[in-house]
Amino acid sequence: MSRQDKSRTDTNRRKMLGCMCALGVGLPVIAEAQDPAAMEAPKENDFLAYAYGDKAGQPVAVDDLAVAEKQVFAFAMDPASGLVKNGTRMNQVLLVRLDPATLSADTIARSVNGLVAYSGVCSHTGCDVTDWNSEFNRFQCPCHESQFDPSDSARVVGGPAPWQLAALPLKEVDGKVAVAAAFEGRLGFMQPGLSPFGI
Repeated sequence: MSRQDKSRTDTNRRKMLGCMCALGVGLPVIAEAQDPAAMEAPKENDFLAYAYGDKAGQPVAVDDLAVAEKQVFAFAMDPASGLVKNGTRMNQVLLVRLDPATLSADTIARSVNGLVAYSGVCSHTGCDVTDWNSEFNRFQCPCHESQFDPSDSARVVGGPAPWQLAALPLKEVDGKVAVAAAFEGRLGFMQPGLSPFGI
């Protein structure tokens, strides 16, 4: 096999693996979704509900989170039906409280009582952004160590992520954290060598 043929084969293999990874990210969660409405994106007036743990499915209260503590994962919840929109990882939200004095103008406009919300899926290869850098108050992806500054529109401040995390504007409704508008910015992730996955 010539060097050119081997290179072409390696490229095709990488593309196939990338497609399989992208499908693998979405299919298990899609299969679990009981209701097509669980796939709907967060919309205005939805509450944010804890995604995991003892409080899973319960609405997040505006005063629940302490300043500069590790982010929690949440999903939007229809306030009328109580349906949690967890049918796709693209609906996964990172929620953290920061000192309002540290927020950029754009960020403070989307916040409520220092709480800010962003997509929980890293824009690099789609890993969950589960880590927290407490020294600098930044989100950190465990896969390739991309870092995002939640006080400044979750802009990329380190690592290979190609764009900032999409922001979810918030408001308060009856003491609970609610969605003020749809995600702002690019939602989804880039598979190396492939087209972006998501929106």
